[in-house]
Amino acid sequence: MYKLSINEIGRKITKNKLILQYIFDVMGRKKYLIVMAAGSGTRMGAEMPKQFIELEGKAVLQMTIEKFLKVYPDMKIVTVLPEDYMEYWRNYCLERNFGCPQILVKGGITRFHSVQNALAKVPEGSLVAVHDAVRPLISVNFIREIFEKAESVPALIPVIPCVDTMKVLHDRGGQLMTAQGQSVDRSVLYGAQTPQIFHSEVIKDAYTQAYDTSFTDDASVVLKNGKNLSYLIGERFNIKLTTQDDLVLAKAILSLYDASSR
Repeated sequence: MYKLSINEIGRKITKNKLILQYIFDVMGRKKYLIVMAAGSGTRMGAEMPKQFIELEGKAVLQMTIEKFLKVYPDMKIVTVLPEDYMEYWRNYCLERNFGCPQILVKGGITRFHSVQNALAKVPEGSLVAVHDAVRPLISVNFIREIFEKAESVPALIPVIPCVDTMKVLHDRGGQLMTAQGQSVDRSVLYGAQTPQIFHSEVIKDAYTQAYDTSFTDDASVVLKNGKNLSYLIGERFNIKLTTQDDLVLAKAILSLYDASSR
């Protein structure tokens, strides 16, 4: 029996990868949305996690998922939930007739581990968006724009320029003190948003790394794995609902949307 040399095996693997890449480029990648809804929402101070709080008669989580499905009805949804709320969400979907097919995944001990759990449900050759469930104000136009751009780049991150003057301070027993000799150039500061979108082979490989406390979002995980990131200016109203003040702002924004659509 003829045996392949190491070099021949390498050439065949490279050829197969190129063939797969050609298929992805021509036919497009299947779209997966990982909805991060596993947080406890303690800063909101509500009776339940903030992703289940209702805005305009719908749970924030439902509102967020519906935004994406409005643009891509065939998108596959992977919803990451707190273990204690998985049955609650199933019942909610039944009672509200929210018939969106979802793959439900239990959250991990950190956001990193929650994304790891979700990626196990995503096949190779996909376009994977990771989005905070509590960012329901993202526009359908921006969803369409970022997905179209993400087809041609392996890692695409939405960002917003910092508009406030930034201060470097130290907390000295509850009193904020100036950090002498330290300043921040606002012109180079941007806030990262979601959805952060990746080619599946890039993000799945990045999440094989060991957990690091420096991992604050998916972009930081991919960057530490040696991959370059591309950026796109996000939306100012694509806010993350974290506190009660954010809820007040979200209701005001939604009322403006409603008024403009009349």
